Amino acid sequence: MNAKNQQIEQTANHFGRVLTAMVTPFDISESVDLPEVARLATRLTAPGWNDGVVVNGTTGESISTDETEKAGIVAAARRALDGTGRTVIAGVGAADTASSIRMAQAAATAGADGLLVVAPYYSRPTQQGLVKHFLSIAESTELPVMLYDIPGRTGVAIEPDTLIQLAAHPRIVALKDAKGDLEASSLVLRETDLALYSGDDALNLPWLSLGAVGFVSVVGHVVGDRLRELLDLYSAGRNAEARAMHEQLLPIYSGMFRAPAAASVKSALASLGHLDSSLRSPMVQLGAEQARELRADLAGLGLLPESHVELLAR
Repeated sequence: MNAKNQQIEQTANHFGRVLTAMVTPFDISESVDLPEVARLATRLTAPGWNDGVVVNGTTGESISTDETEKAGIVAAARRALDGTGRTVIAGVGAADTASSIRMAQAAATAGADGLLVVAPYYSRPTQQGLVKHFLSIAESTELPVMLYDIPGRTGVAIEPDTLIQLAAHPRIVALKDAKGDLEASSLVLRETDLALYSGDDALNLPWLSLGAVGFVSVVGHVVGDRLRELLDLYSAGRNAEARAMHEQLLPIYSGMFRAPAAASVKSALASLGHLDSSLRSPMVQLGAEQARELRADLAGLGLLPESHVELLAR
């Protein structure tokens, strides 16, 4: 194994390969429910499911939790997973560098295994500004960093040349790609030793074929075991079976994103009896028809009896 592949393998072994971007449970008063954070992290990392969880990301409604709450969420997940070998990756994205640094340092203190750092949103900095931002965060702790490229939300893409430059930093070791540009990110894979994670569930299998090491998933809340099977099938060269699994999952890939993912995931988990959680404004619960369609997607995967699709709507 050459040095590049060895570095990528080391990163994948540290973070894990199947990760879920976890929702944040709130109680009826919309306060963070730390016991439910712990229970959900434990459920998602059951044997055969996820290698770890990513907390305080977009699906975790991070835009509406404060820094103290975020640190508490990291600590609760870490306590729940201590001794299991499962990882806790902390999202520390913010619109400004100073806030991200504070959250990174708090996450390190709380026991995070790594950081997920999205491009600053709304301000749309230059590529030079992105380099300064990411390097400042990488220098603020000893934790390994996974960059997160999702221009549809942030308003700015991390260009390939910028990613290649950032990859020279010893703690910037991975990329969650939700840009959907297979050509651009293939160039990054060729030119760097960044471990790439699919950040778009519908592209999980295509990304594996181009060299991705795994997924940071949303649908892993309900089909983490099938994502594990997809990865194992592809890794074993059983490509036709991997494609069949990909096609089986297409309805939930699309269904979970008809509405904001946080709302869809919480509705799905409630339908399955796994979590009863509020959302924080500006997020709102799914409408009745949206919830019914999502239950139909779950039933189509055998996760919910067909009779429950309409029964739960009454």
